[in-house]
Formats: sequence, C-alpha cells, structure tokens
Amino acid sequence: MTVLYVFIAILLFGLLIFVHELGHYTFARIFHVTIEEFAIGMGPKLFSRVSKKTNIRYSLRLFPIGGYVSMPGEDEESDDPNSFYNKPVYQKIIITVAGGLTNIIVGFLVMFFIVAFSAQLFAPKVSNFAEWSTSNVYGLKENDVIVRFADENVHTAYELAYAIQWKANDPVDIIVERDGERVVLEDVEFPTEDASGVKIGVRDFNFTETKKTFGLVIKDSFYRSIVSIRMVYDSLFGLITGKFKINQMSGPVGITKVMVEAAETGASSLFSIFVIIAMNLGIFNLLPIPALDGGRILIMLIECIIKRKINMKVQGVINMVVFALLILLMIYVTFKDIFNLFA
Repeated sequence: MTVLYVFIAILLFGLLIFVHELGHYTFARIFHVTIEEFAIGMGPKLFSRVSKKTNIRYSLRLFPIGGYVSMPGEDEESDDPNSFYNKPVYQKIIITVAGGLTNIIVGFLVMFFIVAFSAQLFAPKVSNFAEWSTSNVYGLKENDVIVRFADENVHTAYELAYAIQWKANDPVDIIVERDGERVVLEDVEFPTEDASGVKIGVRDFNFTETKKTFGLVIKDSFYRSIVSIRMVYDSLFGLITGKFKINQMSGPVGITKVMVEAAETGASSLFSIFVIIAMNLGIFNLLPIPALDGGRILIMLIECIIKRKINMKVQGVINMVVFALLILLMIYVTFKDIFNLFA
C-alpha cells in the first residue's frame, strides 16, 4: 500500500504543478501570446507532442519538481509582436500572477470541500479543560468565546488553534465574551512542548461543536485558507529570525513523505496537507524574489515607475544566480530528506 500512497502523493504534487502552469498558459492564450512549450516536470522528456493547430509543444518531463510555459520574450527582447516582451504591462502581470493565484484558488476550493464534508464544525468556544491545563488557572473558563488572542482577532476554532500553537509559547493576553460581556484576561499561560527544537504552545481545552450552515462552511473555509497562507509567511519569518533552522526545511522528497503519512491516516488528512502545499506553492512563487513569478512582477512594476526597461541581460544574470542558489537549496533539502528516510 505504501507504493500506492507514494504514487498518489506524486500525482497530487504533479497536479499542483500542472494547475500552476495552466494558470500561466490560460491567460497567455487569452492575450494571444506566442507559446513555444507547455511542460510539466523538469529534465529529459518522457513524452512530447506538437499541436498542428497552435504549434505549441506539450511535454511531460522526468522530474516532477516543476514545470514551465515557455514564451519568447520572457528573458530576452523579441521581434515577435505576440511575444511576452511586447505585450502591455498589465497583461504580463496578469499572466505572471495567474499561476500562483490559481494554486491559491484550488487550495481554497479543496478546503471548502474538506469543511463541507467534515463530520463536525467547531466554534472558538471553550467546552472543557484537560486535566493538565494551565490556562484555566489564569482566568479562562468553560463557555468562554475567545474573540481575540494576543494581537489577533479570532473568527474560527481552526484559526485559534493555530494562534495558540504559534503565539502561546509565552504568556498572552486574551479577550473573551462571557455572559454577554467582553472580559480581558492578561498574561494567560498555556502548556508548551518542544517540536523539533521549537517551543510551541499547546491547546489545553476542547472546542464546542456548532451547527453546520452554508455560511459557516464558507467562513470556516476562508479562515482556514488564510491560516494556510500565514503558515508560509510565519515559516519564512521564522527562518529569517532564527526560530527555525534551515535543516528543518523540506523539499519534494520530504513533502511526499508527509503526504504519504497523511494518506495512511485518511483522505481528509491527505487533502489538508494538499491545501497547505497548494497555498505554499502559490504564495512562495509570488514572493518578490528574482527567478520567481513575484520577482518578475516586481521588475515590471519598477519599470512602470521609472518608465523605462531594465536591461534584459542584467535581469538574466540576476535570475540565473538566484535560480542557481534555489537549485542548490533544493538539492540540499532533497538529500537531507532522503537521509532522514533511512535515518
């Protein structure tokens, strides 16, 4: 069965790449941009076919770690009037942002179905405490509805669970609704634990189940998706500030391992991981880093401000250097993940 789960994980990972590139491809076709190749995967070709109608090459390549839509004028000047280079800036920005945005939309849709078909839906309301709880010692009570945690407003139980994990490693201020009034609880302490060298807060109470309505499903799906996006930024911030170490990063091998483990525990867990990865892929590609979609968008916006083109050779060199660094990083985390498989 493990082989089957690995196949499912790779298939879903490939699906995310396909959806991402399909976003670029779709809007490139809408704006009549010349497309040379639409490829899923990187490296040697496994399958390739040229459309007689459009002259576009469609390829499936060996390594399922990426993909691309090749358009003339992306990294060089072009005489083709329909090249990417010669299209209006707003069209180029839409084409570029479409990949990451498509991943985010797919992530939200999958999250909606997870919530819609879940057996229960919970409110950020305290039901009962665990025997080892500490938050009740600092004033939190049963039936309290938590509306603000630390510096964040709370809308759903999922959002609150993440906030506790991320922010309750130190005492926090909480605002609750109690008997129709808002009560401020200061310096509430939660239990903590060590997770791979990182101190995290532990929720020490259960949530109260709430009646599922279409409106609540939409609301819960939205905020769960927001949390998935925040995970990306919080992880990056953690790397920058030293909260997380670079050896805690995972590449395709590590991601596949996590997805396989999720598949073994059930479809809901697998698709929850799928949503997080979809959001990660979408947001990460939109970060203003050279060689990524967000870096391209940043260059376009700068060109609009200075009202002239930035030298394509300079862009090419910067993209090549950053891309090489990203490849080295991917090689490092891939070998680390492989080592961890057999450790």
